Amino acid sequence: MTQQSDLEAYAALLLKWNGAQNLVSRETIDQLWPRHITDSLQLMPLIGAGARSIVDVGSGGGFPAIPMAIASRGDGRRFTLLEPNARKAAFLRTVARELSLPVSVESVRAEDRDSRETFDLVTARAVAALPALLGLVARFCAPESQILLPKGRNYRQELAAAAALFDFDVLVHASKSEPEAVILEINKLRAKSAA
Repeated sequence: MTQQSDLEAYAALLLKWNGAQNLVSRETIDQLWPRHITDSLQLMPLIGAGARSIVDVGSGGGFPAIPMAIASRGDGRRFTLLEPNARKAAFLRTVARELSLPVSVESVRAEDRDSRETFDLVTARAVAALPALLGLVARFCAPESQILLPKGRNYRQELAAAAALFDFDVLVHASKSEPEAVILEINKLRAKSAA
């Protein structure tokens, strides 16, 4: 199957399950391709060359991880999706199985998962404000791990609040799908020590 046909199969599964699962809000379901699928795929050119292990925190309906896994087919990347809602996790497992994606799904909250395993790349979309989100994802980061986070128009305030708790390097990439949105690329994340 081609990438486009895989994406279309994923979209069809999502639409089929969405009535019962509320995987995507009713307000945005009619914008599934630009608002969710294309929005997820814009992370692909930002992935570091050595990124092989990827964890997506709070995967929900599979954004951005499932479109990224489809686009990564054959390149050796492995995706771990963390989704505490058992019904959403069942949907994600169904997609991974039906499309034969290199994806494992864990029905667990990020803060409850064993944090001894680190990942090359961490993603999360619409999970929490940046200070809380960095607290969640830090446990999965080695010093060289990369973090890619789509964020909305309030990203500057979130960055300022996060900078009080964490040291990090950040690159701000303009979103191609939302004029006021950005993708935050965070590297060298480390919690500030309490003085």
